[in-house]
Amino acid sequence: MLHTSFTRMFEVDHPIVQGGMMWVGRAELVAAVANAGALGFITALTQPTPQALIEEIARCRKLTDRPFGVNLTILPSIDPPPYAQYRQAIIDSGIKIVETAGSNPVEHLPYFKDAGIKVIHKCTSVRHAVKAELTGVDAVSIDGFECAGHPGEDDVPNLVLIPATTSRLRIPVIASGGIADARGLVAALALGADAVNMGTRFMCTVESPVSHAVKEAIVAGSEKDTTLIFRSLGNTARVAKNAVSAEVVAKESLGCEFTDIAHLVKGARGRKVFEDGDMDAGIWTVGQSQGLIDDIPTVQELVSRMISGAESIVTERLSPLLDGQAAHCSPTTVGAR
Repeated sequence: MLHTSFTRMFEVDHPIVQGGMMWVGRAELVAAVANAGALGFITALTQPTPQALIEEIARCRKLTDRPFGVNLTILPSIDPPPYAQYRQAIIDSGIKIVETAGSNPVEHLPYFKDAGIKVIHKCTSVRHAVKAELTGVDAVSIDGFECAGHPGEDDVPNLVLIPATTSRLRIPVIASGGIADARGLVAALALGADAVNMGTRFMCTVESPVSHAVKEAIVAGSEKDTTLIFRSLGNTARVAKNAVSAEVVAKESLGCEFTDIAHLVKGARGRKVFEDGDMDAGIWTVGQSQGLIDDIPTVQELVSRMISGAESIVTERLSPLLDGQAAHCSPTTVGAR
């Protein structure tokens, strides 16, 4: 067992998190993660209404009696969803762990704190992590440049970002981006993190509620098969390379406004990818960690081998280095699967 301040604070067995993912963070995946002893999050805005979120939480509770949380991503929008109503749905459902992302969660924190809810906030820079701690969140998830979705605008990878963050914060830090196996877990802990967050890796599991075609694409993809869009708009996002993302990148290279590409990046098109397996229906998020993924395990298999693999790396690869008796094994393969 690997026990950290994260596992103690959130009362889970393993320092592994499945964070919120649009169209992916549904009850069947979250419950499987919880039952495996890790911490999973239902994605609130995947549900069309606050009432639907209440029903999804109830569905998850029928599948697990272990801790799980809800992700609430707060983004500026011309027509924003009813965040206050989603927040109340979370509170009324008795959820005790929330992952916030996007904008500063400060206006929501008093409501969550009054309800006894612990809050993890996702950040992409040291300065944002420091600010989040000052606002009163309980933990921070720090997203390196390798991550799927929005990596921020600083382009700092986790080898630098994790220790730069952990050296400044006192609250638990979760490392996110580029992690898919035991090697990433051990590396993140060595860099000062208290847990790891995986999105792409959990998306490519048996229980993940996305089309099998998406999972096969992740297995077939390499670390080079992602692309960055919205760079020219100051809202960088990492997505899979496909016909649609290539068109977005081409339009940005010529200079464009968001309205010029809005029809290409609509959420409904991305949902079609995940639900129907039409890989060129729209843009879909995936991280560079897909280059480390070569199978579609159950969640229990994935978590178990990550923990056992991490223990093997420490005992068979790292501990012997202290007395010069390192085993003859490749650091590129130990604990990978």
